[in-house]
Amino acid sequence: MTRMAATRDGYGQALLDLADNPKVVVLEADLGKSTKSLHFRKAHPERTVSCGIGEQNMLLVGAGMAASGYIPFASTFAIFTERAFEQMRNGVARPNLAVHLCGSHGGTHTGTDGSSAQSIEDLAVFRTLPNVVVMHPCDDVSTRALTMQLADTNSPSYMRTARNKTPVMYDDAAEGTIQIGKGVQLKEGTDVAIIACGVMVSESIKAAEALAAEGVSAAVIDMHTLKPLDGDLIDSLVSRCGALVTAEDHNVIGGLGSAVAEHLVANTFAPLEMVGVPDRFGESGQADEMLEVMNISSPYIAVAARKAISRK
Repeated sequence: MTRMAATRDGYGQALLDLADNPKVVVLEADLGKSTKSLHFRKAHPERTVSCGIGEQNMLLVGAGMAASGYIPFASTFAIFTERAFEQMRNGVARPNLAVHLCGSHGGTHTGTDGSSAQSIEDLAVFRTLPNVVVMHPCDDVSTRALTMQLADTNSPSYMRTARNKTPVMYDDAAEGTIQIGKGVQLKEGTDVAIIACGVMVSESIKAAEALAAEGVSAAVIDMHTLKPLDGDLIDSLVSRCGALVTAEDHNVIGGLGSAVAEHLVANTFAPLEMVGVPDRFGESGQADEMLEVMNISSPYIAVAARKAISRK
């Protein structure tokens, strides 16, 4: 039986694991219970700052703390991080201060909260900012590993986590193989490569298994870091497979698909099919229902893979 877990739990655990570093501080915007930073707050209230429902203020408090030598981790819902875009731009990214922003409950997989709460543009928004590392891990193990690595970086970052439980892709022994800026090949393949992030990684594995039953050999890559993108891995996939699919629970414009497309047209070209939210807002529904409504669940990934192969 596959273990199920939410990526936000990996974030909460990482903060606790980082607590031995006295420079690590945690900032909250009244959503610590939901983003899972509450565990750190309970253990280290003296190093936790409650900013209330004030995301713009939270980012600038974080900037001040980073400029003073601290390592601030700030979290809220992904949709609310967008309120603080200007502060992230001018207060954090422009002076290149290492403030680490986590947006939980991103994507349509958030489900019943509906379109007003489903951020389908956060990865695109923060990918446009110079200096900012952008990540969307697929399970609690990789989320924990990547969050812990952020404490040693000198760059600001944005990480999207999710509320709902998804299949765990890594065991604890694999944690050492997960690195910021390096995609992970979870499945070998030679006919097509499926490059995914977040909840879509497990959907891509399902698609690859369905394709294998038809005699199609599909590689699956967990591209947890959208920026900096692992261009070397993409180049190797182009030479080995000759056709690519991207899969993301995010607007098909501006996210992982766009990042891969930008790399392809400037380097080694191959046909690319993008599976993502088709430039529309979500709606209220159960998490798995939303993947169907948006045409991004595993059968749609398999269809895209066949189309990419036909375009070789």
